[in-house]
This record gives sequence, structure tokens and C-alpha cells, in this order.
Amino acid sequence: MAYGKNIKGIKLFKKGEKGDKPKRLNRSASGDFGINFILGIFGIVMVLPLVYAISSSFKPLDELWMYPPKFFVQNPTWDNYKDLFRLMGTSWVPFSRYIFNTVFISLVGTAGNVLCSAYAAYALAKIKFPGRKWMFQLIVYSLMFNSTVTGITNFIIMNWLGWVDTYFAVIVPAFCTTYGLYLMKQFMETSVTDAVLESARLEGASENLIFWKIAMPMVKPAWITLIIFCFKDLWNSGASVYIQSEQLKTFNYAIGQVISAGISRAGAGSASAVVMMAVPIIVFVVSQSNVIETMSTSGMKD
Repeated sequence: MAYGKNIKGIKLFKKGEKGDKPKRLNRSASGDFGINFILGIFGIVMVLPLVYAISSSFKPLDELWMYPPKFFVQNPTWDNYKDLFRLMGTSWVPFSRYIFNTVFISLVGTAGNVLCSAYAAYALAKIKFPGRKWMFQLIVYSLMFNSTVTGITNFIIMNWLGWVDTYFAVIVPAFCTTYGLYLMKQFMETSVTDAVLESARLEGASENLIFWKIAMPMVKPAWITLIIFCFKDLWNSGASVYIQSEQLKTFNYAIGQVISAGISRAGAGSASAVVMMAVPIIVFVVSQSNVIETMSTSGMKD
């Protein structure tokens, strides 16, 4: 073996001789400023609709119908929120019932979605059984079907099961979403190593124990992200075609009925939009670090 020659693409050097140092690419201060400036502009553009919605909720009626419209409120008032809560109090079904329905459906549906998606993803990603790849491809293909296309079939199934006009008609379909299964499976494959699972099996741990004590903590960013997305969809869900009883309607549906009486309730409508946005935004702000981690590591392998 001779020093200094290339052997299969590997360059050898004598002791003490330095090879080519890897080049380090550093951005200049102006480059950092330019990137931050562009990102700041995009951030401002994205937050403008939220700022406008909050500003409009404090506008009196004359400002809401002003042309050309003003972006920021000129004479802020709390009358819109007062009108909203006054109208909520005049409903023949207590608004506390609508709020309970929304919270119950959102919490139970989200919990079931995460649980079913995680269990199915663990089985498809880490348990080898015949047909698992074909089954996953079939599940992914279901993304092509819009909910409108399968609406009649779903209604027939719900009617056959006797779930029409019950909580089950809204909650159970939320348990099984293709997006949740796909997200959890990708994270199970990339974040949960087979070596760790085999070590736990050799120690005598059951699959259920491995799932809860090893797999779920390792994919925490994924299921927190799934909680946010699923909770947002269920919280904002309006009147369902499976629900006819007024006592089972959601808060979003009730607010829609309140503000549908005419332009005189436009102020209450602006306030209701902020009320509906508040809870999902709070949930997202609390969990945003895990969402960012999920988006930055999704699809990456060691």
C-alpha cells in the first residue's frame, strides 16, 4: 500500500499530512437579513386575515358596511359580542347544550382518531403479515374519493346500523381517516427502529406494552399534530346530514342560525367568527413546537 495514492476512490495521506478540508458555507449578514425580511413579509401576509377578523368583530354596523371598507376599526365597541351572547340566550335549546355537543364530539372523535390511526399504523409499519403493503396502498388510494362521492353510501350504512340522529354518526367516521393513518405510519417507520422493538420483545414485553411504552413516546410529534388537525375539523363541523334533532346540533351550526336572520346581525356574525377561531388557535399555539418538528422530519430516514 502506497501513501498518497487513490485506492477505490479513497485518498491516503502520510501521518501528519492534512487532506482537503471541507468547505464551510456561511451566509453573509446581508443574506440573513434578506431571508428574514422575505419570511417576515410572508408572515405578515398570512396573519392579516386573522387581524382583520378580530378588528371587524369590534366594528359597529356603520363601519362594517362602510365602502370602501376600513381594515382597522375606527370606533371599537363590545356591542357585537353583547349581541351575540344575547341572541344565544334567546334560543329555545340552551346554548350550553350546543357547546357540550361540540366539545364532546371534538374530544371523543379526536381521541378515537389518534388511537385507531396509531394502532393501525403500528401494525402496518412494524408487524410483518401477508398483504400489509397491498392493504396500505388500498388505504392510500382512498384519498382519491371525495366525501361527497361516498355520501349516499355512508348514509345507507349509518341508517342500517341505526346510528342516524345519534352521536355515533358523527364520532365513529372521525375515528378512521386516511390522513391520520398515513402520517402515523410514516413516523412509525422512520422514528421507531426495529432493533429497539426486538430488544423489548426479547425482554418479554407484550406488543401492547411495546406500543404504549416505546412506540407512542417516540412518535409524540406525529400524534400531537394529528390531534390538532382532527380537533380543528371536528370543532368547525357544522350541521351533519346524519343529525336532525336540534338537541344534537353543534355550536357552529347554532351560531350560523343566529346570524342568518339578516344584515342587522352582521356584527354578531363577526364576533362569532372570532369565538369559533379562538379555541383551535389556542390549541395550535400550545402545541406548535411539536407540529414544526413533525413537518421538518416527516419522510426523513437515518
